[in-house]
Amino acid sequence: MKNAYDVLFPPQTVTLANGHSVTKRASRMPVIFATVLILIFLSLRLTQFNVSILVKRGNQFFVVLAQIFQPDFSYAKYVWVPLFNTIQMSIVGAFAGGVLALPFSVVCSSNINTNKMVINICRLLLSILRTLPTLVLALIATLIFNLGTFAGTVAIAIFNFSMVSKMMYEHIETLDMGAYEAMEALGATRIRAFISAMMPQVMPVYLSTCLYSVETTVRSASVLGYVGAGGIGLVLGERLSLREYYHVGTIIFMLLGAVFVIETVSRYCRKKLS
Repeated sequence: MKNAYDVLFPPQTVTLANGHSVTKRASRMPVIFATVLILIFLSLRLTQFNVSILVKRGNQFFVVLAQIFQPDFSYAKYVWVPLFNTIQMSIVGAFAGGVLALPFSVVCSSNINTNKMVINICRLLLSILRTLPTLVLALIATLIFNLGTFAGTVAIAIFNFSMVSKMMYEHIETLDMGAYEAMEALGATRIRAFISAMMPQVMPVYLSTCLYSVETTVRSASVLGYVGAGGIGLVLGERLSLREYYHVGTIIFMLLGAVFVIETVSRYCRKKLS
């Protein structure tokens, strides 16, 4: 039975030099190309993308960028406290999320926990938490705990909990179970067998993952101030709303310096753990 494309564009029969004939189907590239063009056109219409505005106002991007790259470091005295608050939020949130993630990842591991229903429920919870952006988690936290850095810390802790749990239970499922099964055969409980046989294999990857989570949360925590969760994001939002791009440049450069130092220390520690 022919498909619709072959009916619209019938295949051609080509006779070769040796007398044999082959059927050559019509190329689908024109249809694919036309479909892509139609989708691009519909996307431009739905998003109200205006090329003329981009041409007329595109140069303003470089004007703003030029001001950002000329930071006013006299404003730095107003940035230190919010920057330290952001770093504190990241470290405390990453620590709290990491501590909760280790036992939860054990529950989610199919080679440790044999209860399929519990595993599926726990993994579904992790999927839901990972789906929610950190800004949404921070907004929900501010509604519950009021504005401030505590709400931001809770949001970061939840995000890190979901991320570290996901990475750890996938790692636990790849571990060698020989020593664990031997201890169970000798009468040890699952908890005791896991601590004695599996923890030495888990801890280097676990600590490395927690250190990596600190790197990622510093960047995400820098924008939590937009929803009232405290930190440097609050100051950044104020400067952007006032279009004081020289001060914005100061904030960005100081934040980049802090992220660079944290990543360097974290990379060194992870190299020692590997």
